[in-house]
Formats: sequence, C-alpha cells, structure tokens
Amino acid sequence: MSQSRLSTALEDGLIALPSGNIALMRPPATYDVSALPRGDLQIVHGFFPDYAAWQGAGYPVSQDLTRVSAAIVVVPRAKALARAMVAEACAKADFVIVDGQKTDGVDSLFKACRKILGDLPSVTKGHGRIFWFAATDQFADWTAPAPAKGPHGYFTTAGVFSDGAVDAGSALLAEALPAKLPARMADLGAGWGYLAAPVLARTGVKSLDLIEAEALSLACARLNVDDPRVSFHWADATRHEAAAYDGIVMNPPFHTGRATDPSLGRAFIQAAAGLLAPHGKLWMVANRHLPYEATLTECFRNVDTIGGNGAFKVFHANRPHR
Repeated sequence: MSQSRLSTALEDGLIALPSGNIALMRPPATYDVSALPRGDLQIVHGFFPDYAAWQGAGYPVSQDLTRVSAAIVVVPRAKALARAMVAEACAKADFVIVDGQKTDGVDSLFKACRKILGDLPSVTKGHGRIFWFAATDQFADWTAPAPAKGPHGYFTTAGVFSDGAVDAGSALLAEALPAKLPARMADLGAGWGYLAAPVLARTGVKSLDLIEAEALSLACARLNVDDPRVSFHWADATRHEAAAYDGIVMNPPFHTGRATDPSLGRAFIQAAAGLLAPHGKLWMVANRHLPYEATLTECFRNVDTIGGNGAFKVFHANRPHR
C-alpha cells in the first residue's frame, strides 16, 4: 500500500510535529496513523461508527477537542463544518494540519486558507492534499454558530444532512404514513428529527426511539423534538440493539464520501428486519435509482410500493423473515 499524505509529509521531514498531545479530528476508521506517536494521539469524532472503531482499536476517543499541541483536521464533505473544524483547531492547538480528498473540497479550503495566511506548504498525493500552518486567530470568524432554527422551522447546524431544507424524500415518506401507527416505533438514521413530528401525530404511538450516528444531528434532534414518548440514541443504526420494535420508519443514507453506496441502505434494511418484532412493519423512502427491492424481499414476507414520484419511492414492508 502506498504511503498516505500524512506519512509522506512526516517521514520526508516536511512537517515537524511539536512535542505533546496530538488530536486527530474526524478521521475515518481507515485513516493511516502509522507515522504518528501512538502514545500522544487522541481521536476527536462525532460519527458513531468511526468513534466506535477507533475506540475498539484502543485509542482514546472523545467528541470534544481539548487543548493539544497539534491538531489534524481531516476534511469532511460539508464546507461549513470543515471551516469550523479549522477554527476550532486554531483555538485549541499550537500547530494545525489539514488533510483531505479533492472530492471533499480540500483544494477550495486550501485556497481559502492561503487567501488569509499567504503561501502555505502542502503536499498533493492520492487525489488529495495536506497542508499545515501555525495556529492563528485569523480563522475565528469560521467558528460554527450554535444550532439555529431555519426557514423550515427546525434547528440545524453545519455538518448535518439537509441542513438548509427539509429533505424531499423524508417529506414524501411523512405524507405516506397511515393515520395509525404501531405502539413502539423507531426511526433509523433519524437525522435532526424531521420524521418525529409526523410519526408522533399518528394515533397509537406510545414510544419513538430516534437512532442517529452523527452527534451534531442528534443534538439538533434534541432541540427539535420535545415529547416524553421520545428517546434519543447516539448509535450506528446497522448495529443497534434494542427490544423488538412494532414499527420502523427510515430514510437511509446512501453515500460513502461522495460516492453512491447502496450497501448502506441494504444494511439499514437488514438491521430493520432484525430489530422488528415478528409482526413488525417498516416504512421506508429511497431514491428511485437505488436497487433495494431485492433486499426488501429477502428480509420481509410482504413488500409494497405505497408512494413515490420521479425522484423517490416509498415502501411498506411487514413480517420480517427470521
């Protein structure tokens, strides 16, 4: 396997790390840390599957960045979140490294940083770029504001899915829900909680578990949903364990980075089937081009298409196979 950008820059002597603790911010579970001193490394993450993977590998992991000597920002897809991470790194570290893929916007972030700081050293490799600089207060205005209520009436923040508008697929699913729903409900991949209101408005619902992997989204859901029937779970929906549900709603994710990855939706379907009671029911929306019918049929005895438009399709499935 070829060296990562970080290993190349460190082993070639281009980056001289200061002594002390190093924070690695939002690295995927496969991120190469072989060139970093393990005893000094701490992981900062808000995405539960990666958080759990690093924790399982024996690294100290937390959601919050503390004071460190160096912070490594692994660029996320969301531009506003990437900028906020740079601002936070500058506020909490003496030295900042930024590493990311071109498809995640690292080049535009590099240009924005150069516009403020002038020329910066960098290495391009593997369809991405790594660059570094001494921490500065020049990025203070990139700090993410607290979650705010948007024109749609919901609290969202930088880095959450569909932060500027209600997702059209979720809206379509809400419209397709029947007037009565089962008593014990769950929303897998609940995001910032949009589906909670239409679910709770149906008769018959006695409890609703919101299960969401992104801590930023779940924090917004706590602001958006105020109902004693609701419980919030920071968890990987595909690995979540709970007493059997009577009904599940979901609008599963289908991207890994910027690439379409239907296996994510298939994993959600399989997880839903495993979490439902024998009489359980699933309501699910998906982009029309995604091939989920076969997985639904494998996992449930009855599968029907109950709604849709040119972009989305809504499924109702019941009686999961055991």
